[in-house]
Amino acid sequence: MTKKQTEGEKAAISTESYKGVRDFFPEDMRIQKHIFGIMRKTAESYGYEEYGASILEPSELYEAKSGEEIVNEQTYTFTDRGGRKVTLRPEMTPTVARMIAGISKSTPLPLRWYSIPNLFRYEQPQKGRLREHFQLNVDIFGIEDTGAEIEVISLADSLMKKLGAKSSEYVIRINSRKIVSALYEKYGIAGEDAYKLSKVIDKKNKISSDVFDKGLEMILKDKAPEFKAVLASNKEVINAIGENNPAVIELLEVIESLQALEIQNVIFDQTLMRGFDYYTGIVFEIFDTHPDNMRSLFGGGRYDDLTSLFGGKKVAAFGFGAGDVTIKDFLDVHILLPQGEKNADVYIARTSETALPEAMKKAHILREVGLEVVVDLSGKKIGDQIKKAEKLNIPFVIFIGEEELASKTYKVKNIRTGTEETVQEDKLATFLLEKNRS
Repeated sequence: MTKKQTEGEKAAISTESYKGVRDFFPEDMRIQKHIFGIMRKTAESYGYEEYGASILEPSELYEAKSGEEIVNEQTYTFTDRGGRKVTLRPEMTPTVARMIAGISKSTPLPLRWYSIPNLFRYEQPQKGRLREHFQLNVDIFGIEDTGAEIEVISLADSLMKKLGAKSSEYVIRINSRKIVSALYEKYGIAGEDAYKLSKVIDKKNKISSDVFDKGLEMILKDKAPEFKAVLASNKEVINAIGENNPAVIELLEVIESLQALEIQNVIFDQTLMRGFDYYTGIVFEIFDTHPDNMRSLFGGGRYDDLTSLFGGKKVAAFGFGAGDVTIKDFLDVHILLPQGEKNADVYIARTSETALPEAMKKAHILREVGLEVVVDLSGKKIGDQIKKAEKLNIPFVIFIGEEELASKTYKVKNIRTGTEETVQEDKLATFLLEKNRS
């Protein structure tokens, strides 16, 4: 309590949101709706169906397979009133795997599902990474061959294109956990050492070369220099494990198939790991090439073992998650954010105080034919009403007053061109529908 506060007074509650989460004001929601709309249309254009689930999950779901770092350091976990350990979901893949495991015996495969859930991770907020975000999840279940990889990576590429991106503005990096495992086998790396080494490689582009070298030396000892030299080139990796290795053949076939679909910006990146422990095969990520935002935007991979955690059979699975924070950053730096999206189709401005009841009636009629209408309730001067319509980016203003009501004709102002037209009452709805469609 400060000196200025008298006894019994309480400090005002801050208007700031919780650290690392966001408030979405109307202008923010317009951007979010734009991004989500493209996400939904893209997924559904490939035949994927939307699903959902609760934000709360038993903590054991993540303790089982997500990764030690995620569980111990990055989750919001608590004990509920029934003594159960509960976590706010940090990702969607374990949830969808649980759902699929529950219905896999009675539901024909394959299944193509997508969702845009809200996710929470307790970590240090920074550019592109918050404690709360939304994420498009796209997954296909029941396809064991590389048709799943080709379809889902193609969908991810299509998402970028529909967001307005050019192929030169991002790269699709691709690797295989099977190739990494074969390389580990060649160097006799297994168990805990293999786990630790994967974490070091995964952070290669985020840490200094000295820190990376020390990480390799701690695990590989005298083998570190040779391993580093092999890891420096995908050709060296292929030479090390053999070009006839099934994992190499599989990966190169996927790349060639994507290129045949005119996706030319896909490259084999032998250092790509992806952070989660449940990946079993091919992994990929979309990487921004803009010098001001050179970072991974989103990615995913194959996770054929995850459903077996629930006691049932394994169900082959491949998918990705694309977060809204990194997508928005990409659109911002490439100047692709939507501009000037309208808040409604029509603004009804009143030129007299007594016109409100008729303005309400006109709005009802126009809404019935599918138009979005805002009625002025402020009673301010007509100039101020027009400014409000402009601020809301509403393209047309109808003026209603005693003169208009008597003559049954209305002036309609086009905000974007500044022109006005006089329209008969019985033609008003048709006129505005045509104008908003043109």
